[in-house]
Amino acid sequence: MLDRWSMPLTQRPLKWLAQGLAKAGVRPDQVTVAAFLAGMLALPLLAVEAYGTALVAILLNRLGDGLDGALARLTGRASDAGGFLDIGLDFVFYAAVVLGFALADPAANALVASLLLFAFIGTATSFLAFAIMAARHALDRPHFPRKAFYYLNGLTEGTETVLALVAFCLWPAHFPLLAGIFAAACLITTATRLAGGYLTLKSLPPGVG
Repeated sequence: MLDRWSMPLTQRPLKWLAQGLAKAGVRPDQVTVAAFLAGMLALPLLAVEAYGTALVAILLNRLGDGLDGALARLTGRASDAGGFLDIGLDFVFYAAVVLGFALADPAANALVASLLLFAFIGTATSFLAFAIMAARHALDRPHFPRKAFYYLNGLTEGTETVLALVAFCLWPAHFPLLAGIFAAACLITTATRLAGGYLTLKSLPPGVG
């Protein structure tokens, strides 16, 4: 919901950072993998309740997630392979953070963490399934032209997810409440994406297999 406003604000600083990486010969896929590895450090850190350090790992991951795309566009190295790697590692990272909170306090957090993972499956599959169909019909991306995949927007997008992860780390004692609220929002996103995607595709002529 917030991505269409937050993304334009981040493009200038990301481009500035990308220029420095380009001069150093860094490739976009290297940034993607480095950001993923940094983000995965959050899993063991959360498990031992090192929430502040885990938050740093999460923010580094999110910085790298924006920076790899900016670098790819700057250097002319944007590719389907890079976009695939980026989105695939993103979903693994999101799940790892939720697992970290479940491990930190299984008695309090495990059930709602399972609910949130269930909701993530809905948002991820509706996102990716529609992207496949959108590619078959050559649909454009009017609101998110910088995304590697067609972005069917919803209540919870990248910006909301980052804010949720930050909130989890800042107020870990309230993880059950915060995660429950975010899971509900993700389920709403899943429902609206499924409905919106279905109606959009139903209105189009049959695609070529």
